[in-house]
Amino acid sequence: MKEIKKTTADDLAKLLTEKREEVRAFRFGIAGSAKKNVKAHSASRKEIARILTEQNLRASTANKVTA
Repeated sequence: MKEIKKTTADDLAKLLTEKREEVRAFRFGIAGSAKKNVKAHSASRKEIARILTEQNLRASTANKVTA
């Protein structure tokens, strides 16, 4: 979690797209029964939630400063 707070907004956006791609690939991989590690899917979804939370916190603090 600490490493997410240290990253820039651009890096967070890139990381978010990577994690979403992992989740998408997992969903389609599970249809063909190619994946066995179901915990990786859960971990990726949690990581996406952490990234979105950090982005929303940054956006809300930016709005408070400008308002």
